[in-house]
Amino acid sequence: MDRFPDDETGDALRKFEANGFDLSNVMKVDFFVAVPSEESGKKVASKARYLGYEVSVEQDKITGEWTCYCNKKMIPNYDDFIKSESELDKIGKEYGGYIDGFGSYGNI
Repeated sequence: MDRFPDDETGDALRKFEANGFDLSNVMKVDFFVAVPSEESGKKVASKARYLGYEVSVEQDKITGEWTCYCNKKMIPNYDDFIKSESELDKIGKEYGGYIDGFGSYGNI
């Protein structure tokens, strides 16, 4: 039996393993919150910072879309990823945004 559920979060964790990431050690994980404007992004960032995330708000130079990047150092654990996605999606929705995935460059 696979140790991760068959969903997008489980798929991402399996890809981390396939790329050689050590899921038993700390990684810096970036969660992406799509937001409609810089102003809403700053509001999301403020609340995410309070929850312990390092944050930045950036606009894509090509599409013009805004994203609040919320990163956290964590040992990859499915339940913790689901919790982070849920809490950031809830904050994002307060300001017209939504969680738009996560990524990592690997172990730190």
